[in-house]
Amino acid sequence: MTSPETSPEPSPSRPQDGPDAALFDAVANEHGVIYGYGLVSAHSTPDVNDLVSDAMAEHRELREEAIARLGGRNVPAPLPAAGYQMPIEVDSPTDAAKLALRMEEDSAVAWRALLEQATTGDDRTFAVTALTQCAVTAAKWRDVLKLVPSTVAFPGGSE
Repeated sequence: MTSPETSPEPSPSRPQDGPDAALFDAVANEHGVIYGYGLVSAHSTPDVNDLVSDAMAEHRELREEAIARLGGRNVPAPLPAAGYQMPIEVDSPTDAAKLALRMEEDSAVAWRALLEQATTGDDRTFAVTALTQCAVTAAKWRDVLKLVPSTVAFPGGSE
């Protein structure tokens, strides 16, 4: 057993403020998505390597920008976990594509929440950009899975 002095620091507490809390949640989501894309990459076929690579890069950029925004507000960003429980088991390329689609849909929910909570034009622009990226990538995964339609009317929403 480790002593309290050598225990790892817990993730910072979620802020109470709406826009900061939504941005904090989006960062936490992005940590999980980046982890999940590692699983997707390991189980995908070579024909989707570019899609996996591009999606990972986009999510890393979104995460880093969101962390910088939190830092600019003196709000500590959530720390990534050592591991994440994925919403589905991944044992095949089809499972990998389904996981990627699910992660993009979940990310759209997180970025839409930021859009709904945003109080500045800069935050709204960032949230719309992130939401759009997730929607486009989700459409690409739906195409890989041969799902019709490949787009949804309101990404990140239940309407």
